Amino acid sequence: MLREFGRLDDGRSVHAIALGGASGLQAEILSYGGVLRQLSVPGPTGRVSVVLGHADLAAYQPNEDYLGILVGRFGNRIARSRFALDGREHLLSANEGRNHLHGGHLGFGRHLWRISESAADRLVLEHRSPAGDEGYPGTLDVAASFRLDGDCLELAYTATTDAPTPVNLTHHPYFNLAGDAAVPAARQWLRVPADRYLPVDRELIPTGEIASVAATPFDFRQPAMIERNARPPHEQIVRGRGYDHCLVLANDADCVAELYSPHSGVAMRIVSDAPAVQFYEGQGLDARHPHLGRGVCLEPQGFPDAPNRLEFPGAILQPGETYRRRIRYCFAAVPPHSDWNDAIAALNRCAPEGLAP
Repeated sequence: MLREFGRLDDGRSVHAIALGGASGLQAEILSYGGVLRQLSVPGPTGRVSVVLGHADLAAYQPNEDYLGILVGRFGNRIARSRFALDGREHLLSANEGRNHLHGGHLGFGRHLWRISESAADRLVLEHRSPAGDEGYPGTLDVAASFRLDGDCLELAYTATTDAPTPVNLTHHPYFNLAGDAAVPAARQWLRVPADRYLPVDRELIPTGEIASVAATPFDFRQPAMIERNARPPHEQIVRGRGYDHCLVLANDADCVAELYSPHSGVAMRIVSDAPAVQFYEGQGLDARHPHLGRGVCLEPQGFPDAPNRLEFPGAILQPGETYRRRIRYCFAAVPPHSDWNDAIAALNRCAPEGLAP
């Protein structure tokens, strides 16, 4: 179902597209920024709203917290808003101090995407980013396909370019599986099968080190409540005013992350073909949108600042290649205050590991 959600200053209509039926997952996605505005899950005592969202279009302009957006051209940070490619330096828009974050001042999250396909369980949005957009070389054509599949919501990106350009597409929903802003998001249990992480400097730019998570607050290889894992304070946590770090998935990782709220009984598993995940605790919402509470962002992606780091996996898309990134969010519910093992067993029954064919 499609409805008008509001109008931009130039008069163009922004639409909200609803996916799903009465008995399963329900999602609402905006054509503006591809925002995942709502996602609700059947819970043991009723529907649970698991992502944070605003009530109207005005609140998404500007979307300084990237609430629910499709992120591009490059998710995360690029140091000093510049990179060299084929012997030429490219200057990007600086939108976080002197650095470039999540694609710049507008990025993909503040553009109106074209609806190319819409059905009860599927939505395809398309966007063209012209050469020079935010300073990037090459014209990039992007498609983002949302699909409901049983207890899962899958996002599949494809992108092509006519000139070499950095690409690192990701997704930025804020999750509080409690479905209640009064319940701190840090009281969710989290497991991330990542054995390394990227320490950052005071501007939250990776230092280049790829460090072990062992004996640090970044070790979520065993499930832990987020607020407990951050104690005692660690220099990196203090630097980010909470978690805002890239975790590098182990070679044998069985998923990107698992998250569980004992308050609601809702559990989520994220699966992706990305090599890493940015874990952000949502602390920026405290000042700008305190009524929302916090949500946890788990953003599957490539390495931040990769265009400037030869030691990181490459992030340059070449003409003739097709960039692909898939992210799958799967849900299950158990009675509130069930233990972790019960929640994961429920996930295993209704949301098998891996990406759908």
